[in-house]
Amino acid sequence: MSKFYLTTAIDYVNSRPHLGTAYEKIAADVIARYKRLCGVDTRFMMGNDEHSQNVFQRARELNKDPLTFCDEMETAFREVWGRLDISFDDFIRTTESRHRTAVTRLVSRIADAGDIYEGFYEGWYCVSCEAFKQEKDLIDGNCPVHHKPPDWIKEKNYFFRLSRYQQRLRSYYDQHSEFLEPESRRNEILRLIEAGLEDISISRTGQAWGIPLPSDPNSVVYVWVDALINYASAVGYGVDDSLFAKWWPADLHVIGKDITRFHCVVWPAMLMSAELPLPGQVFGHGWVHWRGQKMSKSLGTVVDPLEAADRLGPDPLRFYLAKEIAFGQDGDFTWERFEDRYNVDLANNFGNLVSRVVSMAHRYRQGRLVVPSREPGPLAARATETVGVYRRAMNRYALQQGIEAALSLVDATNEYITAVEPWVVAKESGRGDELDRQLCDMAESVRIAATLLSPVMPSACREVLTRVGTINGVDALDLDRDGVWTTSPGAERYLVKGPALWPRLEEGVLTMNENDAHKPIQEKKEPLSIVGDLPEETCISIEEFFRVKLRVGRVVAAEAVPKSRKLLRLEVETGSEIRQIVSGIAKSYTPDALVGRHVVYVDNLKPAKLMGVESNGMVLAATDADGEAVLIEPEDGARAPAGSEVK
Repeated sequence: MSKFYLTTAIDYVNSRPHLGTAYEKIAADVIARYKRLCGVDTRFMMGNDEHSQNVFQRARELNKDPLTFCDEMETAFREVWGRLDISFDDFIRTTESRHRTAVTRLVSRIADAGDIYEGFYEGWYCVSCEAFKQEKDLIDGNCPVHHKPPDWIKEKNYFFRLSRYQQRLRSYYDQHSEFLEPESRRNEILRLIEAGLEDISISRTGQAWGIPLPSDPNSVVYVWVDALINYASAVGYGVDDSLFAKWWPADLHVIGKDITRFHCVVWPAMLMSAELPLPGQVFGHGWVHWRGQKMSKSLGTVVDPLEAADRLGPDPLRFYLAKEIAFGQDGDFTWERFEDRYNVDLANNFGNLVSRVVSMAHRYRQGRLVVPSREPGPLAARATETVGVYRRAMNRYALQQGIEAALSLVDATNEYITAVEPWVVAKESGRGDELDRQLCDMAESVRIAATLLSPVMPSACREVLTRVGTINGVDALDLDRDGVWTTSPGAERYLVKGPALWPRLEEGVLTMNENDAHKPIQEKKEPLSIVGDLPEETCISIEEFFRVKLRVGRVVAAEAVPKSRKLLRLEVETGSEIRQIVSGIAKSYTPDALVGRHVVYVDNLKPAKLMGVESNGMVLAATDADGEAVLIEPEDGARAPAGSEVK
């Protein structure tokens, strides 16, 4: 049996995980479950990074022993991961003895290779990043990630000869193009390597919280060096040679795009120095934004994953994050969008299909279906094709495309029901075998769709498989077996009735009566001393503002977007072209009322898809006292015709 060792980044425990943190774990869990579905011996590792200054300072603020604080936070993190159904096989903590042993051994091997030396270091240090920053990387004197000024630090340090590995790293990337994905991250790292690598500090002086440097007990191993070694310590490095031999090297590190430098430059160079094999691949995923802003504990713009899971359940949340955010790109989370996708994809589509199939099986065959000798219909070929598309997508970690493939089978099944009209067939004598085949094909198609979606929604799909009477059982699924159409004549299945899997929500359920607990958690909210002051992190520069191009357009056509009560598709004359723009103003304007009106739109906005319809811009609107949208329109359309720039 082949093996697959998968890891995520380990998390600082200075505060509870937010939805951005959860996204990484959910995506990795989908991959792990998919590998198990394919019969691969899989080890999925997660953990907590506990030796950071952030953690030490937070414990001191709470007047707690650091280790006691870390113990409490482990419980909090495990609560979140349990609620989200994350199926990790091991959970490493950097305060564990097995990790301390591994760090001591690996750092010693690097020292024995002559790659550690003593010196002095001074530079800008961001406590939130736990990393030194170069002057050129600062934005207006602030850390580009946390938007706070770093501290200037000068201290005796021990250094790792990273510069010695510049050419080896470059050669390795040339020979292993798959080492870092997606390609945009790879290109960033290649530019970094080609610009020249400097030796890096691997120790901190004057603090006791951490693992002592083997050569100098008065110094501790720098937290990032300490943390990276967790991937090896979790599979027995320095403690269990047989375990390490089985699982190392890791097949895949799933990490955030902001820490690719550590994982794709520093970590492989450390392994080269210690003469250990490099991981097979690193995947740097994007960020989850809250209304366009990166979720960050330090910025106070976070959504509680427990809150999100409690509203609609962990499976819909897992589904939303895996489907709506292309793995490797940034994505946005809003309650409105979460609600919309829940209703469209789960309640109205997949959930409704399961109910229809089960109901017809009971109406016409008392829930018992027997596969007839009659040849399967078109759904069989469609299912086989879908499984192939799904495999190819999931094998390259295109999670979004894999999910869309599974949903395409759901769509095809709904279309099939509409086309064959089993309720008509049931009324006509002599067509019993035909009806049996139709019912069996519907149930079989749903079964395969649920099998494909099981890594994404494990609990819900287990229930779906129970309801449609899967022949092979609901546990220990195997794609080679359960992704194949069942054709054996005489095979029986019993379909089970049940309540709606995903009851449809009335529009606005997730957003009505919002209180502070339902909004992004403002963990660090500073009081404003002057009326009208804005927090610095929310402000944009005049240069950024001038990048936004506003123009006048004239609406020449408008229509409702299918399956949406909020969106209208507009065709807007811009002076040089007709541009398609999707706008969420359907509650306030009818399509007919918009035709001929002049509107103000954002001209240089990146295209985006809303409900499957591409939007090339954004129409500007305000909100009145009743919450209704009010279009921003030029006072005189004749003086400001289509194409006019707004200044």
